[in-house]
Amino acid sequence: MPLSTVLFLFLAHLGIGVAFTLPLVSRQAGVKFFRFNAGLAVILLVTALAFRPAGIVSTVASPAASRALAALTVTMFAVMLYWATVGRMLASIRPLLMTVIVASGAATLLLQALAIAEGRPLPAQVLTVASFFSSALLSGGACTAMILGHWYLVIPSMQVSHLQSIVKVHIVSMIVRVVVVGAAVFLAIATPFPGQPGLGFDFRRYVMSVGGIFFWQRVLFGLFGPALLSFLTWETAKIRSTQSATGILYVDFFTVVVGEVLAKYVLLATRVPV
Repeated sequence: MPLSTVLFLFLAHLGIGVAFTLPLVSRQAGVKFFRFNAGLAVILLVTALAFRPAGIVSTVASPAASRALAALTVTMFAVMLYWATVGRMLASIRPLLMTVIVASGAATLLLQALAIAEGRPLPAQVLTVASFFSSALLSGGACTAMILGHWYLVIPSMQVSHLQSIVKVHIVSMIVRVVVVGAAVFLAIATPFPGQPGLGFDFRRYVMSVGGIFFWQRVLFGLFGPALLSFLTWETAKIRSTQSATGILYVDFFTVVVGEVLAKYVLLATRVPV
């Protein structure tokens, strides 16, 4: 399993997630905030495309994988145009651009999930789709919350309610992610399915083996860590301690990154969408 595939999926989901959260932040954050986040999303998506698996551009690539690559390219160009128009003359087209970003980003996640879960039972395909969407929302929400917290150093007069709102989004996405992973693990243990073509795969045996350490690290760093840290962030945001909340969000985002990278590795190794 090439490391490039893990990086491709992680960077694509993070970039799409950051773009998805742009409409959730108040305009009081200022033009520079949206320009910075849009630029970050562009960098992530361009880097993701640079790490795209070789099979996607070959003649044997599945139709879903090829369409996912095309949708990701559209998303990247739409976010780039959004970045170029923030605070400038063509600002009136930004709502249309955001519609394109959300639609193409959602299509990317859906098609990527279908390509990964091709040939799997319907419940596994549904959970893979849910896993990709929840991954993008969790990672993107954590990144945007961290940057918004830092932005109170740029605009000290900004209302703390804006940080509280994005932290709420982060907590909800965290809950959804935990539910999806729990359902995927339950399905994998209850109904074993092929991990590789022609080979049986016992997920219960995998998590208890030496290789299962990646799964347990994914659970510890990617689920328990962000769950605790997002709660602490909410408590500090409630008392209007934006600097403390931002410090916690830096650690929170780091744990989310570690967890989601490991999740992609476990997915590609076992085909279980954790």
